[in-house]
Amino acid sequence: MLLSASALFVALHSLISGTPLRARLVRALGPRAYQGAFSLASLAALGFIVFGYRRAFAFDNVFYWHFGTPPAALSVPVMLTALFFVVAGLSSPNPTSVGQEKLLASAPEPRGIQRVTRHPFLWGVIVWSSFHLTVNGDRASLALFATFLVVSLVGTFSIDQKRAQDLGETWSSYVAQSSNLPFAAIATGKNRFVFSEIGLGRVLATLLVFAAIVSIHPWLFGAYPLPGMDD
Repeated sequence: MLLSASALFVALHSLISGTPLRARLVRALGPRAYQGAFSLASLAALGFIVFGYRRAFAFDNVFYWHFGTPPAALSVPVMLTALFFVVAGLSSPNPTSVGQEKLLASAPEPRGIQRVTRHPFLWGVIVWSSFHLTVNGDRASLALFATFLVVSLVGTFSIDQKRAQDLGETWSSYVAQSSNLPFAAIATGKNRFVFSEIGLGRVLATLLVFAAIVSIHPWLFGAYPLPGMDD
């Protein structure tokens, strides 16, 4: 069940999104109807994955490795980093997001979290899935988190390719001032970090989301995310 759900999720993002089939569906349904249908299908696939993961973890699972407490102690800084990318990415205007390509006409230079990476949301998912993939070490988790890792990592290159085809020189100029890999543009002097463009509000929102996830994680996934929570 988990493998079927994972295959469905991968298929949605590799066989439809970013392919000629997507363009045909957009022409047939219209942009808004297509986006609504794709969003609903993605949410359904995510629900299927969560359900399949819980069943696989409980009834048909094998543990290949377990690192114990030390990696778990890293969960706070690693997950805060991942959530910061997710929160900042979702709450900031971004020409790599769906329907926001026209932002480049009025804001041709990266700002805020886009100075760090063109794909903050996807890199948040990459950090999150990579960490869980490493510390869990069981068959169900390998299937689950490898799915999100592959889809997100491939997605950063797929989006860049689509924007290059659609926007041409405008996109090339944006790419020259930014980076896919977080902090690469800043490290090479192509850009600089400006915290004021991100804002303290997004940091506080990250902390609130983190607290909420820690609270519901045992109920949703049947696992305690922090050391000592099950004492």
